[in-house]
Amino acid sequence: MKSLYILYAFLGGAIVGCSAALLLAPEKGADVRTKLCKLLKQKGIKISDKEVDALVAELAGNND
Repeated sequence: MKSLYILYAFLGGAIVGCSAALLLAPEKGADVRTKLCKLLKQKGIKISDKEVDALVAELAGNND
C-alpha cells in the first residue's frame, strides 16, 4: 500500500511539474525569430529569414 502512495506522489509531482513548465515556458522559437528580425530591421540592419535562422543556430551552438 505504501508503494501505491509513492507512485501517486510521483505522478502528482510529474503533472504539477509539466503544468508549471508549460505555463512558464518562453515563447515559441518562431515568435522569437520574428521579434529578432523586427528588432534588427528597426536598428537598420537588413537581414533575411535564412540569415536569422543561421544566427539562431550559431547562438544555440547548432552549427550545421
